[in-house]
Amino acid sequence: MKKYIIATAVTLAFAGAHAAAATPAPRAENAFLSQTDAAARSERVSNVDYTLEFTLTGKESFSGATTLSFDLKDASQPLTIDLDKATIASLTVNGKNVTPQYNNWFITLAAADLKAGRNTVTIAYSRLHSTNGEGLHRMVDPVDGRVYTYSHFEPAAAHQMFPVFDQPDLKGTYQVTVTTPADWVAVSTMRESGVQDVEGGKKWTFPRSKKLSPYNFSMHAGPYKVWEDNSGKYPMRLFARQSVASQVSPQDWFRYTKQGLTFFDEYFGIPYQFEKYDQLLVPDFLYGAMENAAAITFGEGSFLHKEEMTTAQKQSLAGVIMHEMAHQWFGDLVTMKWWNGLWLNESFASFMGTLATAEATEFTNTWQSFYSGGKQAAYTQDQRVTTHAIETPVPSTANAFDNIDAITYSKGASTLKQLRHLLGEEVFRKGVHNYLVKYQYQNATLDNFIGSLGEAANRDLSGWTKEWLYEAGVNTIAADYSCSAGKVNSFTLRQTAQSQELPTLREQRVQIGLFQLGAQGLTLSKNVAVTYKGAATVVPELKGAACPDLVYPNYQDWGFVQVQLDKKSFATAQSSLSKVDDPLLRSMLWQSLWDGVRNAKLPLNEYLKTALANAPSEKNYTLLGDILEKVHASDNYLRLMGPSAYRSKVGAQLEKMAFDAANAATDKNFQRRWFSSFVGLASSPAALKQLADILDGKLVVPGLNVSQDVRWDIIRRLNRFAYPGSEALLAAEQERDKSDSGQQAAIAATVIRPDAKVKAEWAATIADLKTKLPFSKVRTAMGSMFPAEQGALNEKTAAQRLATLGEVDKAAGPVYMRAYGASHIPAACTPASVKRLDDAVAKLTDLSTNTRRWLLVAKQEDERCVAIKKAMTAH
Repeated sequence: MKKYIIATAVTLAFAGAHAAAATPAPRAENAFLSQTDAAARSERVSNVDYTLEFTLTGKESFSGATTLSFDLKDASQPLTIDLDKATIASLTVNGKNVTPQYNNWFITLAAADLKAGRNTVTIAYSRLHSTNGEGLHRMVDPVDGRVYTYSHFEPAAAHQMFPVFDQPDLKGTYQVTVTTPADWVAVSTMRESGVQDVEGGKKWTFPRSKKLSPYNFSMHAGPYKVWEDNSGKYPMRLFARQSVASQVSPQDWFRYTKQGLTFFDEYFGIPYQFEKYDQLLVPDFLYGAMENAAAITFGEGSFLHKEEMTTAQKQSLAGVIMHEMAHQWFGDLVTMKWWNGLWLNESFASFMGTLATAEATEFTNTWQSFYSGGKQAAYTQDQRVTTHAIETPVPSTANAFDNIDAITYSKGASTLKQLRHLLGEEVFRKGVHNYLVKYQYQNATLDNFIGSLGEAANRDLSGWTKEWLYEAGVNTIAADYSCSAGKVNSFTLRQTAQSQELPTLREQRVQIGLFQLGAQGLTLSKNVAVTYKGAATVVPELKGAACPDLVYPNYQDWGFVQVQLDKKSFATAQSSLSKVDDPLLRSMLWQSLWDGVRNAKLPLNEYLKTALANAPSEKNYTLLGDILEKVHASDNYLRLMGPSAYRSKVGAQLEKMAFDAANAATDKNFQRRWFSSFVGLASSPAALKQLADILDGKLVVPGLNVSQDVRWDIIRRLNRFAYPGSEALLAAEQERDKSDSGQQAAIAATVIRPDAKVKAEWAATIADLKTKLPFSKVRTAMGSMFPAEQGALNEKTAAQRLATLGEVDKAAGPVYMRAYGASHIPAACTPASVKRLDDAVAKLTDLSTNTRRWLLVAKQEDERCVAIKKAMTAH
């Protein structure tokens, strides 16, 4: 298709010298919409209004009638309307019954049936509900048989529910009528204006909405439990399935929501525009949450809890609520013109969501969590061979999610954070306010956003934009200094590029912190804010300062940049972690050590020695979570490397550390964090027996609540290592817990067993693209198939999986391949495995963009594992 477009463009350019106009190429007959076709359609179509009628019965299919009214610039060519896999009952164009020209992806309206000016098209149709989390998804609750539906349209799936111009720059209004069973509620962008009893159920009527892009509109229906709170400026509601209602803490949801709405109203200087604020917990969700205007959806998996939420869980909830809320202004009110601008929506919401959580809730340390979580994921992604610029072309909707990753979310958020430092907080806020005012209810581009910030700052930001948004990679900074007579006599901040292929050096503002070791531990002796650019920036302000024991050139994490500690500072970090009082600095020093492991400069065994010595005394809850995540990552590397005497020895030490800390903890948050770590580390017969004894009550950890979620965690771990009797424990727990989450957990515990027959059976289910199993459960099975230590079982099908990767990629859609690529490309941490992947990279040249990236990442990470193993044996 790409080659065809280029050839057509050249031909038309040539023909233009000989003809006044040329007929554009017809839209490609496939499931996706190209940017070229979308731009052509938006040139002709404007002022779109949808009148939508849905009839929902709870059965596997639904019916609807859509009336589209729109202005058409000219009637010289056909026009397409997107509609996926529907059965069309009737099509009326401007009052005339028309035989549909329909290919299961879009309807083509003949030019002869259209007219310049106002057009009205009515389409009656029926369609199967989706089961993959897109379109109008349907789920049957296994506990009580109730049926629930919800819509999800990002990036371009509205046409899986109704006929639509499914592109972000054709905003429209939506008037909805939906007929449902009598015990259902219906939720949409607007609050219902009427509900009446009709034969077989109820009819819900919603007034016409404000202008929205199709992916921001939504409609959800089912017998949901409803909570309401009208104590704030805007009415709030929360929805969840009846069978999981006891796992929801509505008071926390409403508190964070109210705090967020107050914060954003004030920060943006524009009141919330969508009148009411509904939030729904929905099953089988593909992502964390979705910013549908005034009817935000959240995946149940992260936000249902069978016991009181931990501090980390509450902070996560607050953060996601704030992220989606920021989108109500930046994404819904002002929307990108095409999918290449989706990154800005997500980057901005990640930045503003973190800022709001830090400033409007009790979680004042949220930037520390951002540093340890999203930002490190972005650094990792940016150093991969698959790195990409933040702003990248998106040729068609097939590529809309190719670049939705940690670079999009967290690197983008980090660039906005440091731009705020560069311009000043109030200047940045003013620029954002002006942008939202100028482009509200419209579509905008990156240039529009940067232009608004530049005007507020009275500065040309084109150079900054090119460096940060159009160039890939992450830079490294290092302190180059010398001391004489105990004083700094020269100090230069040196910046290096990522590679010859990614040579960009960037401008940004950071703080340089100098620290001294003394009786009070490691204390800050000097702190200077510096705007650096180019390869070297002299810092004269530090001349004469006391010669430091440690220099950290991105103190307080203003910048997005890798830090390379000088030799003296690295040694101080490794030996004096417990002497660092500042938890963010302590996090950064731990991260420097972990970077050393991943770069094969610090032996993994040395890192684990440091962790065993320091983790049990860590009193910062957020940092403890980060340290334990890295301990688990270390354990995973060791398992990939295969059995060894060291692995057995350090494994037992890690098990004991976690179990002892869980027993000793007096704070429930710390206890649950440590016990969860113990479950994730247990693999020796002794540790597995402890888990089995805890499960049946023979062993009690004082204060620990062995909830249903904890029971499943234990059962999955026991089955992963085929502990005697674990299969029977799994069967008994399935009888005990018949909930949807119980079914998911049972699948994970079954598939993860080191049993070739079980693997083969589930491999067949995963390969069956027409399986009746909801995709959420297929995805669970994928992720449980090949744990690190099951190398021999992995190898049984490794060659076959690589050989058929291209076929699977062509047959399955992008949603499926995101999960498959992450879990099914074999890597064994050996030179032979690296070569096998290298051969596959050379051979499989026609993979989709996303799948090829998974293959390239698998090879790079396999190389990394081999290098880490070599660094261990070399010491």
